[in-house]
Amino acid sequence: MSMSTGGDSAQPNINVTPLIDVLLVLLIIFMVISPQKPHRFETKVPEKPPENEVNLPPDPLSLLITIPKGAGGYKLNTQEASSTQDLYDQLYKALNGRPADRKAVFIKGPIGLPYGEVIKVIDVVKKAGGGPIGLQIEGLEQ
Repeated sequence: MSMSTGGDSAQPNINVTPLIDVLLVLLIIFMVISPQKPHRFETKVPEKPPENEVNLPPDPLSLLITIPKGAGGYKLNTQEASSTQDLYDQLYKALNGRPADRKAVFIKGPIGLPYGEVIKVIDVVKKAGGGPIGLQIEGLEQ
């Protein structure tokens, strides 16, 4: 029996084949178990509305103020108002006697409308007792 003490020394080699086998078994186990875990949150996707309900008439209790672009004048639902005072009078009549949860007012204006005009109408709505106030933009499909 002879031992060589030359340049070739014994190098330890780790056999990784059993370790990879164990890793693959663990991977398969976790892949099988993971779909069976209970989910904490459930996602609900809203259903599409039926096609025939697209053109519903406007709610008579909702108030929509339309601000035209250009020369003054306002529109409360279908009634014309020439000034902010006229708009205030119409709004006060429409909001008077309503419960607090039925005083929502929507303000609709074109895209290029200066924001100062919208602020004037918001002030009139607050003065008349309306709230909450929703803002809408005309012509988003353009």
